[in-house]
Order: sequence, then C-alpha cells, then structure tokens
Amino acid sequence: MNLNKYLDIAPEVKAALDAGKPVVALESTIISHGMPYPQNVETALNVEKIIRENGATPATIAIIGGRLKAGLSREEIEHLGKKGYEVTKASRRDLPVIVARGMDGATTVATTMIIAEMAGIRVFATGGIGGVHRGAEVTMDISADLEELAQTGVMVICAGAKSILDLGLTLEYLETKGVPVIGYGTDELPAFYTRKSGFGVDYRIDTPEELAAAFRAKLDMGLRGGMLVANPIPEEYSMDPDVINKAIDEAIEESKRLGIHGKQTTPFLLAKVKDITGGDSLASNIRLVYNNAQLAAKTAAALAKGV
Repeated sequence: MNLNKYLDIAPEVKAALDAGKPVVALESTIISHGMPYPQNVETALNVEKIIRENGATPATIAIIGGRLKAGLSREEIEHLGKKGYEVTKASRRDLPVIVARGMDGATTVATTMIIAEMAGIRVFATGGIGGVHRGAEVTMDISADLEELAQTGVMVICAGAKSILDLGLTLEYLETKGVPVIGYGTDELPAFYTRKSGFGVDYRIDTPEELAAAFRAKLDMGLRGGMLVANPIPEEYSMDPDVINKAIDEAIEESKRLGIHGKQTTPFLLAKVKDITGGDSLASNIRLVYNNAQLAAKTAAALAKGV
C-alpha cells in the first residue's frame, strides 16, 4: 500500500524516525473540540514543549485538507484551534470520506493510533480514552477507541478512561479484546479527573524502562493490538471524587433529556461537567495531559534505546 499518497510526515518527525530517535504522537480532538481558543492552541504547544524537554519529538496528528498529517506546524495547530467545532471529529469510519473530500479532521484516539502506526510511531500520549458508555447494554454506545486498541500496535498513555463512562464494562471489553491495561505506579485504574476508581488494572509498572520492555516484548512476539497505560493525574490536581461524580450524573441526566447521542455525547458531557465544576475539570484535564506527555516521552526514549 502506498501510504505516501495520503500521508505527510513532518520533516522534524521524519528525521527523528529515520534516525531511530523517540517520537510521541498526540491527538488533535483536544485542540478543536476539547477547549476554547486560544487556550486550546496554548495547551497543544505546551504539550509539544514538554515532550521536547523530556527527550522526544512531538508529532501532533490531524487531517488537513484531506492529508493525513503526522506532525503539525504551529500555523496548522492555530488553524485547528481557530476553527474549533467546524473541524470534523474524525474516527476510523470517517477517514475515507474526509480524505476523499479534502476536508479537515480532528483525530480521536482511534484515528491518531491509525495514523501513528502508518508513520511508524509507537507511543501516543492523550488525556483519556473513550470506552463503554453508561447504559451501553441498551444503546450499544461503545467507543471505537477500544476496537482500535485491539488491533493497532501503538502504546496509549492516558489518565484512564473518562469517568463519564462505565469503567467496569470498559475494562471487561478490553480484557475480551486482549488489550493489556497497565497501571503506572498504581494498582487501580485512574478515573481521569481522579486517581481512583475502585477497579484494578492487569499489571502495575513503576518505570518508563519497564513499560518500554513490556511493549517491545509484545511487538517482538507479533501480538496484535496496542497496550493501554493508565497514568494517574498528579495528586495536587486530582478532583474530589464526590464532586466530579455528582457533576457527571447531572450531565448525563441532561444529555438524556436533550436526546444527545453518538459522537456528540462525549464533548457534550465534558463541556457540561466543566460548567458545573466552574472550570475546575478543564484545569485538571490540562494538567493530566501534561503529565501523560512527560511519561510518554520518557517511555519513547527507553523504547528507542532498545531498553
């Protein structure tokens, strides 16, 4: 397959990949759909800065004018930030039409994984993954992120699954698909805004070197799919579980009343939780992304060294 027909790898990213140096993929939904301009652009640039400071090259991933992009210029990040919700939120199912029509697309966890693997990038930092939504036994609302983790060979470093989801069912789904769920320095799955969820992980790992070694073994054995690393939000930015859970319950009830469903669900719930918490949830969101970027850079560096 001639990927060059659709894929543009930024010169800085290509040089790092060709030299066997560490590269970390980043998603772009957080830029266009995650927060308002100019905070979205400022956050995206800060995440790239943190990755560079920790010894890796950032590769923010998006679709610009129908081109799959592994690595964005500052101008392209600004473009996505200013357009905001006008940019299509692109999951796996959206890629063919967005590319064929020459549209812009903000990549979800699933599409960031796809494009990262095309480019040869193995480590990806994000905020939180999608998962099994509450009430999925009726709605069948299950994020494509989980299917992508089952089939695409990229390590995803996140702060757990978003706490608007059914975390127990999300873990069950990942187990069925054979996706290892690793707690970084924790035996418990973090719940995005908070460090604890009451649900255990498959394994606890305490160093970036051991994370890299486990993922290298997975790749070397030819085992299909990715690896999920759950990295708890730093203690000082963790929210009170009672406060955040009350806000989430309120947001879910309102989404039901308004008939929100499909790809609109997560952005609606996160925006509503931000309003209910007076912006505290957004501040926590930004801090956990920074924390994940730092760990991803260190893990990518260890992976590049063959640790």
